[in-house]
This record gives sequence, C-alpha cells and structure tokens, in this order.
Amino acid sequence: MLLVVDIGNSHTVVGLYVDDLLQAHWRLKSDHKQTVDEIAIQFHTLFSMAAIPQLKITGIIISSVVPSLEAAWLECCTKHFSRHLSSPPFIVNDKTMSGLITIDIDYPGEVGADRLVNGLAAWSQYNTNLIVIDFGTAITFDCITENCEYIGGTILPGVAISLEALAAKTAKLPHIDISTAPASIIGKNTVDAMKSGILHGYGAMIDGLVDILGQQMSTITPPTCLATGGMANLVIPHCKKVGHIEQMLTLEGLYYIYTTVYGRQS
Repeated sequence: MLLVVDIGNSHTVVGLYVDDLLQAHWRLKSDHKQTVDEIAIQFHTLFSMAAIPQLKITGIIISSVVPSLEAAWLECCTKHFSRHLSSPPFIVNDKTMSGLITIDIDYPGEVGADRLVNGLAAWSQYNTNLIVIDFGTAITFDCITENCEYIGGTILPGVAISLEALAAKTAKLPHIDISTAPASIIGKNTVDAMKSGILHGYGAMIDGLVDILGQQMSTITPPTCLATGGMANLVIPHCKKVGHIEQMLTLEGLYYIYTTVYGRQS
C-alpha cells in the first residue's frame, strides 16, 4: 500500500493506493499547530473507520507547502511506519523532482511542491503543452511544455480569501454561499450580485489569463487547460477555456512520482 499526502495551507488531502487503485482518500483541515501524536491519532481513527490495516503501508510520499506540518507528518510517518516501509518517506521538492520534470524558473526552490506535482501529473496524462489551474487557498496557473518543462505561471487570491475580504472589510456585505449560482449575471439583490461577481468574475478572469498565458507560451496550438482543487467544480462551469476538471490530480501525481522512482506498491 502507498500512502500519499498533500499538505496545503487550508486542507490536507490523504490518499491510499493499492496497486493502481485509489482505495480511499480523505480531506482534512490543515492545523498548523498539530503535533506528531495528534496526526498519529487521526491516522488511526481514519484507518480504523475504513477497516484498513496500517501495518500494510509500505510506501509514503509527501507534498507540502507548510514547513511545520511537513516536519510533523514526516516524524509521524517515520515513527509509526518505518518498520514496514520499503524505502524512506519521499518528500517532494525541486531537488527530489530532478530528472522527472525540468524546472525552468528563476528560483526553483521557491515553487510549491503541489505545483510541480500537478504539472507532472497533467503531463503524464496528456503529453502536450498545458495550463494547470489549482483552486486552493490561492489560485495558481502553471505552464508545462510538451517536453515536461515547468516554465512558471501566475498566482492570485483564492475564492474563499476574496469572499472573506468582502465580508470583513465592508459594513453591509454578508458572508455568502456560492454553491448555487445566481439566476442572472445582473444580480437583483446583494447576495446574487456577490455570487455573480465571484462566479462570473473569476470565470472571466480565468478565461482571460488562459488566453494571455497561451500566447506567452508561443505554441502552435492552444495549450490544453485543466483545473483541480476544492472550488474548481463551482467556478469552471462559468469559464469557456477550461476543458477538464481533475479533482484527484495531486494524488495521482504523487502516485505517479513514487512509482516512477521506486516502482509500484502492492
């Protein structure tokens, strides 16, 4: 069994692969103060609920953008799983990704591990020029060439951050739920106007950035554009330029990286 862990600023996504199958996955809140023992208790609870024998885990790969949590997860995995692992836990960064993807940016050490994982995962599936959009705490656009070169991208505030800012910094704008779209782009009330601004506004902005990035990539044909992340299903229906949603992209990328380096875990 292979345990894959993607630690983000807001959420941590954990998956368990048996052969080529994602047998189980969980989305957890990222607690930046979580201790090694608290992570172990969380593990035990999740595995027990899913009737999964944790002693059968033979491989672990971790992608993180939160250094303190990365250290805690690594210590937890080393402490509780090391006797059964066929190799040490694999930590994704620009150095461990060497040979898997070319990182053609000014400072390779600055790029988030999840962005490299997503780029490689998308390239492994599509083998073409790509723009990968991840709807996380921030929304990231990552550009990948057909030769599996990560050439950079853009970063902008995520949907939740924008909603929080609107409610916190204005006297009369409320916290809203955007799981249902407004009846019209022209909002007839405050809540619908806010929904329209977020959904259609982000949709139009994404389409515009995809156009600009595609022109900068100077490819003969427009790059394939795909999205992942928690808010993708809400925003992408209001875009015209994004053709695919791959919600398990990061977990699939972690699986691809580990099995490329070490071979398949049964």
